Amino acid sequence: MFRFTRRARALFYLAALLLALPAVCAAQGPAPKANQEKTEEPPFHEYKGVRLGMTADEARKKLGSPTDKSDKQDYYALNDNESCEVYYDDTKKVYAVKITYLGGDAIPAPKNILGMEADSKQDGSLYKMLRFPKVGYWVSYTRTAGDSPMTLITMQKIQ
Repeated sequence: MFRFTRRARALFYLAALLLALPAVCAAQGPAPKANQEKTEEPPFHEYKGVRLGMTADEARKKLGSPTDKSDKQDYYALNDNESCEVYYDDTKKVYAVKITYLGGDAIPAPKNILGMEADSKQDGSLYKMLRFPKVGYWVSYTRTAGDSPMTLITMQKIQ
């Protein structure tokens, strides 16, 4: 019977690993090409002119007078079916925007927000969140199930 030293055994395992590595990499498929990756910025990058990084004063000029106002958050009840919350950081700049739709015809499709369809559940609800690190924020699309679903669209700065 052959008897291997520790060193010889380690070299044998290393050689076997190096020989198997190309087969493992090939089984995982080719690396994604640049054009196969998701876009750098989603279609939804502002809401009624409000963008992340704007000052509170600039956001209020775009959306008008908020229903509720504070240094950290403004709430806008735009109509019976649509409301918006704008969140501010310590420097009074917009770091998140959340829009809530309670039915109606003005609800944008997930593809118009994310650039792709959202994941659908068996109950009819939808959810998808995408990160866009090159522009520094993420976007999510959520719709509840039921006859009168609620839809939430959020964009927030990546902390």
